[in-house]
Amino acid sequence: MAINKGGRKRLGDRKREHAITLRFNGRELEKVKTILHSYNLDFAKRGTVGPFLRKLILNRETIKEKKVPDDISNLNYQLNKIGANINQLVKVANYKNMRSPNSNLEREMEKASELMLELIETINNGS
Repeated sequence: MAINKGGRKRLGDRKREHAITLRFNGRELEKVKTILHSYNLDFAKRGTVGPFLRKLILNRETIKEKKVPDDISNLNYQLNKIGANINQLVKVANYKNMRSPNSNLEREMEKASELMLELIETINNGS
């Protein structure tokens, strides 16, 4: 005969190890309180909200939504990939432009400077 030491029963495989945190705004919280009150449950009492929501969620039938056709799903995927490519191109363009924003102006200034030097040499050699 096993000796009963008392204390809490072992949960075994029924132990709840995973937690999900829910956040409500004021209006949503009042709605939850109203639902609890309709079941004669006290929101302020510890250990009432969690089990109630667990039973409400797990014992309810799920509504299966219509599946999106594969061709539309593939189209959505391809559009997302195109958007990602465009974003990458824009980032590269912005990076190169920010690195030297006046690169065209600098090139034109160098050409103008070379032409001025050639002009000065031509004038000096011609006199």
